[in-house]
Amino acid sequence: MDLLPAIDLREGKCVRLLQGDYARQIDYADDPVAQAQAFEQAGARWLHVVDLDGARQGSPRHQPVIERITRQTRLNLQVGGGIRTADQADQLFAAGVRRVVMGTRALEDLAWFESLVRSPAFAGRIVLGLDARQGRLATRGWTQTAARTVDDLARLVNDWPLAAIVYTDIIRDGMLAGPNVEATARLARTCRTPIIASGGVSTLADVEKLAVLPLAGIIVGRALYEGALDLSAALSLLARATPMDQ
Repeated sequence: MDLLPAIDLREGKCVRLLQGDYARQIDYADDPVAQAQAFEQAGARWLHVVDLDGARQGSPRHQPVIERITRQTRLNLQVGGGIRTADQADQLFAAGVRRVVMGTRALEDLAWFESLVRSPAFAGRIVLGLDARQGRLATRGWTQTAARTVDDLARLVNDWPLAAIVYTDIIRDGMLAGPNVEATARLARTCRTPIIASGGVSTLADVEKLAVLPLAGIIVGRALYEGALDLSAALSLLARATPMDQ
């Protein structure tokens, strides 16, 4: 199981949105590359990057920043936010990104998304982002809520050649209130696609609760920036942990 520190980009800076609300932003670091290097020095192997401007505007806005991170670190990048075409995904892969996260376009055009992930060029490289508010999926930078549920979508894509599903509980995201362990466990038990948990992880105890689930990874953001969670300690815990909840 990997722990993926998160860098959320808005206007070139590292920020966090409370519960996905663009009006409730906390600024952290002016230099995303330096922040990525700090995560790497603490032992991280992966980095989760979200282009918040891209998610809201419908196309990536931070390609140059992402390219600098791939050139100046050895981190494996998983990048999402506004990626809604095969060409946009291709550009990120060409920049050295390992996995691309798609949410809005995937949910709004499932036939297109299935065709994309089943194509040889993209199979095993695309992550489906399932962002939920009270169980309902949210799209377009979390500004719109769909009728479909996370569990419904996860069952539908169970046999697709996805790299992973990132499940984010928006209500908990950025709130340091602990992860939604129950919903995450249910998804991990019922879905054959690797699940990466996101939202609310704030302490080493939270990491420990998720470490026993059959997850592929855990994304952590605000807790790292504010010192509530030590990245090296969390990585050490996961290295020792044995998932028990199958």
